[in-house]
Amino acid sequence: MKLSNFNFEEERLKDEIKKRDAKRVFIHMPEGLKVEGPHLASIIEKLGAVAFVSADTCYGGCDLAVQEAESIGADLIVHYGHSEFLPKQRIPILYIEAKTSIDVKPAVKKAVLLLKRWKNIGLVTTIQHIERLNEARATLLEAGKNVAVGDAGRLKHAGQVIGCDYSNARAVQKKVEAYLFVGGGRFHAIGVQLATSKPTIIADPYEKRAFTVKEDVKRILKQRWASIHEAEDAKEFGVLIGLKSGQMRVNQAVKAKGVLEKHGRRATLLTIREVTPQALMQFPTIEAFVNTACPRIALDDASRFLKPVLLVNEVMVLVGDLTWEKLLRKGWFEN
Repeated sequence: MKLSNFNFEEERLKDEIKKRDAKRVFIHMPEGLKVEGPHLASIIEKLGAVAFVSADTCYGGCDLAVQEAESIGADLIVHYGHSEFLPKQRIPILYIEAKTSIDVKPAVKKAVLLLKRWKNIGLVTTIQHIERLNEARATLLEAGKNVAVGDAGRLKHAGQVIGCDYSNARAVQKKVEAYLFVGGGRFHAIGVQLATSKPTIIADPYEKRAFTVKEDVKRILKQRWASIHEAEDAKEFGVLIGLKSGQMRVNQAVKAKGVLEKHGRRATLLTIREVTPQALMQFPTIEAFVNTACPRIALDDASRFLKPVLLVNEVMVLVGDLTWEKLLRKGWFEN
C-alpha cells in the first residue's frame, strides 16, 4: 500500500544510501506511516543494502531507536515523519519529514465559522503541513482575521508544534484570542490549548472538517485535578526517569525528588523505557508517581493507571509551591 499524499523522498533516500555506502539501514517511523515500510525496504534492498523496518512504537523525534539500530549492526537510521530533534547520535540519522501535499483550504474555510468569535488567531501545524501554512494563513486573512505565526526558535519551522513543545504557540499567546491547528487528530490541538489556555480549533484536511477540542481539554483538566487530589495523602513516590533518547530528564527528576522530600514525602528514582501500568504495578508500596519522561503519558493516558501519575508542575501544586490557577496560566509543558 502506498500513501500517495506523503512525500517519502525516495530519490533522496537512494542518494544518501549510495553516498554513505550504507550496508545495513534501519527504518524508523510512527504508526501512521508504517504501512510504507515494506515498500521503502524494497527500494533499499535494490541498492544492495539490508533493510530493517522497526515494528516497535515510535512516539516522535524524541523516541529514536538508536540502541535497537546498534544491536543489529545498522550503519544508518532513516527516521520518517519528524524533523531533527536530538543532537548528533552514534549512528548517522537521515531525517525525512514525510510532508503531505493534501489541500488544507477546505478544512480551514470550515474552521473560519468556528473562529467567528475571535479576531486575532494563532496558527500552528505539524511538520507534515508546514509547507501549507501560508495557504491556511491566506484563507484566514481573506476571512478578515489577524494571523500570528510564532517562532520561538526551538523547533525547525515557525508555526510548528510537536507533542511536548508548544513554544511557537506560546510565543504569540499575548497577541491572540484563539488558535487554529491545521492537521489530523486531536492530539496536538489538545496540547496547544493545555499549553496556552486559549480556545483551539482543528482544521483537519484529511477529513475536510473543523471542530473544537474544548470538551477534550475540559475532561483532561478534571483528570489532572483529580490526580493531584488523589496523591495528597501519598507518602511514598516513585519519580520516573525515561530512558528514551529524547526523554531522559535526570535533573528534572532529581529536582522533583528534592521537592517531595523537602515536604516530608519519600521519593525513589526509577528508570524506565516504556511507562505502562504493568511496569508501575511492580512497586506496590509506592502510592503515586511523578513522570519526567514524555508529559503526554500522564495527560492523555491518566485513566489507564491505577495510581496517580503527576508531572513536575503538578507536584509543585501538590506541595503548595504553585497554585492551580498559576499552573493553568503556565501550561503543562513549561518547567
